[in-house]
Amino acid sequence: MTDPVDQAPGSSHPTDEPPETELAGGGMTVVVRIGDTVRRPVRSWSASVHLLLDRLRTAGFTGAPRFLGFDERGRETLDHLDGHVGNYPLSAEVRSEHALSSAGRLLRAYHDATTELAAEDLAGWQFAALYPVEVICHGDFAPYNCVFTGETATGIIDFDGARPGPRAWDLAYALYRFAPLTRSANTDGFGKAEEQAHRARLFLDAYGCTRNQRIAALNAVAVRLQSLVEFMRRSAADGDENFARHIADGHADLYLRDIDHIKANTATWQKYIANH
Repeated sequence: MTDPVDQAPGSSHPTDEPPETELAGGGMTVVVRIGDTVRRPVRSWSASVHLLLDRLRTAGFTGAPRFLGFDERGRETLDHLDGHVGNYPLSAEVRSEHALSSAGRLLRAYHDATTELAAEDLAGWQFAALYPVEVICHGDFAPYNCVFTGETATGIIDFDGARPGPRAWDLAYALYRFAPLTRSANTDGFGKAEEQAHRARLFLDAYGCTRNQRIAALNAVAVRLQSLVEFMRRSAADGDENFARHIADGHADLYLRDIDHIKANTATWQKYIANH
């Protein structure tokens, strides 16, 4: 599901299984690959994610891993998606307009496959539902959670942030990451404001947005990022050392500066998004 890094010395594995290979890009979760499977820790919300993955298959969506059960250590077992993950720094393939558009189509296919589950008003997700509920949002749709075959986005990974909510919630974060709607000083970004507007429109068109959906998605970007900053701060205040470290390293400040960039350009972007 994610790109491999060197195996930790002394890591153990059953004699009838291939060795464990830790995967890069797992964020704050230790993710390992064993053969054609991926193993991840179980969380309190994992049952909802497993149901989501099962229902995606039932709906005919094949761009997500299958939930295969649990291993002898109690970790969830998923099948491995072939391809490469869009980890930073982004490759030329992942930065291409083809990759951008294919990601928009992939997100639309995913969302459409979740509408029936979203209508069931289920609890048990990591985050509370957002209203109006239209789909099961992925919650972190970005290059680092997409699997690519060449320049084509073919799969989605890491559904820990999934929650019922509006399409615009996922679209907003996708625009931030894929357009990307960042300041020039953000090393994860690229392109001037004019190119960002063009790429945002390409993504939204590939998704199949109406004019009103395009406007709503762009209006939600700053709100989505502010929500992320507030979550980081709450988590750090509650004793989460990972988020405390991220804040100390300047991640929250980076998002806040990007929010300023987004607010300064939204009116201009809206004219391009709405009228072209």
